[in-house]
Amino acid sequence: METLEFIIFPDGRVQEKVTGIVGASCAEVTAAIEAQLGLVLSHEPTSEFFTAQVQDFSVVNTQTTFSEW
Repeated sequence: METLEFIIFPDGRVQEKVTGIVGASCAEVTAAIEAQLGLVLSHEPTSEFFTAQVQDFSVVNTQTTFSEW
């Protein structure tokens, strides 16, 4: 489950926490929001950021026989 959590402090700072998104795609998800919020002071990647997405590659071997006999 993808979750974005925002904490807004009394001085106007906003802390954003993204969970459930693997790899650097979280930056794509939050880019528009961060552009509207203003200056980004820091980024602290979580362990999910460094996790590689698992891709399933299936190989199907087929053998066809054809005879003109």
